[in-house]
Amino acid sequence: MLFVPWQYVADWKCRACGLCCKAYSVVVSFQEWLQIVKNYGVETTVSGLGKLYLRKKSDGSCMFLYNLSNMNLCGLQHMKPEACKLWPFKVLANPKYGYANEALYVLGGRRFFVYVDSNCHGIIYGRPTWEFAAHTVREFIEIAMGTRKEQYKSTANIGTPQPIIPFETYNVIRRPQLFY
Repeated sequence: MLFVPWQYVADWKCRACGLCCKAYSVVVSFQEWLQIVKNYGVETTVSGLGKLYLRKKSDGSCMFLYNLSNMNLCGLQHMKPEACKLWPFKVLANPKYGYANEALYVLGGRRFFVYVDSNCHGIIYGRPTWEFAAHTVREFIEIAMGTRKEQYKSTANIGTPQPIIPFETYNVIRRPQLFY
């Protein structure tokens, strides 16, 4: 895996390709595990190396991945684990993958280091657009901090309406500090 700083990404949109559900094992927290087991049964999860995971199908994909008209959809959308909500982004307190200045994102006076997994097909490389910097990256950080549950920018949102933000709200939203 190669992680790139968010400031090398012009934009990102989930393409519902299912790569994340096929290539990675999803670690779930104990609370997420309890909710999944309560709704779907213990056989939908596995444990190993002191962690809890979503079970995979024989083809290696997550057992909750469904293909509908050539679109890959999550069967856990209503209770999607945090690891799934955050992929392909890594939101860290320290610059684990280098390029600290390019990974830095300041939100509410706090410093975060945000990286993107280069394996994701939804990445468009280049200078970040205002929308990506002000809304998409911010949403991933808020999900990582636990201050946001709803996903608008950080998922494919097939059939999910985006919230309407009144124009006057944009005067309050500050452009994130970019370090070029």
